[in-house]
Amino acid sequence: MLYIGTNLKMYKTIAQTVDYMKELQDLTSDIDRERLMLFVIPSYTSLESAGKCIINKNIKFGAQNMFWEPEGQFTGEISPVMLKETGVEIIEIGHSERRHVFGETDADVNKKVLAALKYSFTVLLCIGETKEQKELGIGNEILNIQLKTALCGVSRQDLNRLWIAYEPVWAIGVHGTPASSEYVSKKHQVIKSVLKALYGETGESVPVLYGGSVNNENAHELIIMPGVDGLFIGRSAWNAVNFNKIIRQVIELTGQCKKRTNSF
Repeated sequence: MLYIGTNLKMYKTIAQTVDYMKELQDLTSDIDRERLMLFVIPSYTSLESAGKCIINKNIKFGAQNMFWEPEGQFTGEISPVMLKETGVEIIEIGHSERRHVFGETDADVNKKVLAALKYSFTVLLCIGETKEQKELGIGNEILNIQLKTALCGVSRQDLNRLWIAYEPVWAIGVHGTPASSEYVSKKHQVIKSVLKALYGETGESVPVLYGGSVNNENAHELIIMPGVDGLFIGRSAWNAVNFNKIIRQVIELTGQCKKRTNSF
């Protein structure tokens, strides 16, 4: 199973999101969903409308953030109860912009992870080191801390509703620098080793996606690397036609790789 999705961030109006979802759905309707877990994470205001235009749940959709309390005096926040009403299945938690622009701590991320699991959402947990941390050579330690803190209190039974997105902070956004496929693979293997240390063999089953300036030129290199279970794509996925091209490119490539592996 390949996990491929996008976060629309603060782009696209409700109407634009609906048009995008319908187009993406049409373009990918022939792709076997046994091979592909396709997901889109639009803005809060678009969630209900986006959900209504999805046929047969062939695109999963989610929210970009969530507060940990079901209700209360938390002006501007969105609760898990509210998100349940929209039909979303995925909650993105810990995106670098939430951490570094809005000041979310690892402890905040942990509260959100536990709340999302309590309400039976699938958690897409985002982790990644900054440029400074990378240059100091402490990237692995940062990933270790982020994972262990975020997953504190998460049981082995909850792992079937957990995805990890590795997004190095220096590689995402308009001015991001794409990471090499070798660098990505090494970091994904670090993540897998932490998950195995925490949960044993079960931890290795958690999908780990890569996100960080993924595009038409590097998607094929990234998807075949050891430890990479999928792609979390930004700007290159915001045009449905181009997103479809990337999806088909990586599906064809991984299918060919599987055939070659089985032939030995």
